[in-house]
Amino acid sequence: MGESIGLIFWVLIIVSLLFYIKGLLTKSWVAYCISGLALLLPSLYFLGAENWSRIVTLIPLLPFYQAFLTKK
Repeated sequence: MGESIGLIFWVLIIVSLLFYIKGLLTKSWVAYCISGLALLLPSLYFLGAENWSRIVTLIPLLPFYQAFLTKK
């Protein structure tokens, strides 16, 4: 069970990176939103940490902010 969760997280991270790159190349706010949504689940996993790795939960804000700027 633990291996499948890790695999799902890695797939979501790779999908997020691909959509982020697509958003950079095409200036698509939809690609930025998909990138941010794909990063939410892996980053929320780190929210339960008791150390500095909680900062990882702020990473999905970057694609959402860029989507806001691109849509504007």
